[in-house]
Amino acid sequence: VQLQASGGGLVQAGSSLRLSCVDSRRTFSNNGVGWFRQAPGKEREIVAAINWNGGSTYYSDSVKGRFTISRDRAKNTVYLQTNSLKPEDTAVYYCAAARSAALVTTRTLYNYWGQGTLVTVSS
Repeated sequence: VQLQASGGGLVQAGSSLRLSCVDSRRTFSNNGVGWFRQAPGKEREIVAAINWNGGSTYYSDSVKGRFTISRDRAKNTVYLQTNSLKPEDTAVYYCAAARSAALVTTRTLYNYWGQGTLVTVSS
């Protein structure tokens, strides 16, 4: 598994961005995947997660109703649609894959990490 996250940028509050996480080795179609974020001076936190077939998803309370995680197994890509962005969503967003195919919400159970993409939301 080799992950690449993209799609970040500088946007105004209320805007949307779609983040993408691609596995360049095309091997993570059977892995649980999560999106995390880390703001300056804060710990990395889970934002959303999805199981291997997209049948189960998880969202943190801070993004529930605004963010949507999905995956296209044929394209080896997991997406994070972020809507109604707020300045407090500003962070580096990382995607990660677990060895498990299940829905994984514990950070320490993720084994493979992408390089991160920066999302900056201005007020």
